[in-house]
Amino acid sequence: MTALRDPVPRVLVDCGVYAEGERVPGEFTPAGAMAKVREIEATGRDAFVWVGLHEPDERQMQAVAATFDLHELSVEDAVHAHQRPKLERYDETLFLVLKTVNYVPHESVVLPRQIVETGEIMIFVGKNFVVTVRHGEHSGLSDVRKRMDADPEHLRLGPYAVMHAIADYVVDRYVEVTNLMESDIDTIEEVAFAPGTRTDVEPIYQIKREVVELRRAVAPLSVPFQRMQTDYKDLISKEVRRYLRDVGDHQTRAAEQIASYDEMLSSLVQAALARVGMQQNTDMRKMSAWAGIIAVPTMIAGIYGMNFDHMPALHWVFSYPLVLVAMATICTVLYRAFRRNGWL
Repeated sequence: MTALRDPVPRVLVDCGVYAEGERVPGEFTPAGAMAKVREIEATGRDAFVWVGLHEPDERQMQAVAATFDLHELSVEDAVHAHQRPKLERYDETLFLVLKTVNYVPHESVVLPRQIVETGEIMIFVGKNFVVTVRHGEHSGLSDVRKRMDADPEHLRLGPYAVMHAIADYVVDRYVEVTNLMESDIDTIEEVAFAPGTRTDVEPIYQIKREVVELRRAVAPLSVPFQRMQTDYKDLISKEVRRYLRDVGDHQTRAAEQIASYDEMLSSLVQAALARVGMQQNTDMRKMSAWAGIIAVPTMIAGIYGMNFDHMPALHWVFSYPLVLVAMATICTVLYRAFRRNGWL
């Protein structure tokens, strides 16, 4: 057994050697694992190594890159992250970038600042190795590795079967998060148009922003999955391509559903803005109606407040109560007229 002297401490999550679908007992460094793979291949058996890394820095990633002869451009992408989902080929190595998504639980769609959080998984796949580089706390692959360890038949298909398993896991999360987002959208629609409430557009913009974030993770993968079926037949076996085609179908359905959410929210924003405009018009009419009613006593008081000596009924004993009655009568007539016309 090769001793574990890890050149990338704290970032090396796991390093396993697989031969004929079974994990070889022992702990390995990446270099030691590759040496073990070559030793097994010398006996005529198929073997590969699966290395899992979590947020390595440049020095740590270079140590792994030297072992597996990874291209410097792909290594740079793996270190700095924040990459668009893509698939690239460097000689006999495929480099796949996947965006991971996670649904953040919340009690109300009006209160949370974040509904969908994202991470990244970079996958380097060669003839006899798989290197996964993860960014983000929610993008763990321990469940995938356990499931693969329990499925020797699938592992016998080689490193690209591991790539399929990871892609399948990520796309399943797309579908799950997309379905959870649907209930949020239904809720925000009910809240936005509930009778007797004022429309708040901000929560709609917020959930639309989360849908856009989800779309950026899912939609760009359509082309990579299509290219896996057509461009890399010399690398990916027919059996693995069948599995990848099924994953691609799930990704397409998720992308189409997200696109429909985006369109629905755009329509919802327009409808909400129209309702806000109607609310503002109603408020303006009420303000105008009250301003018109208040203008009557203001005008009369202003006239009789000019302090001229010669004014009608200025010294009449009933002038004061008469003016008050006139003000009240005119204001009441105006109030009823505005109510009848729907302004109040």
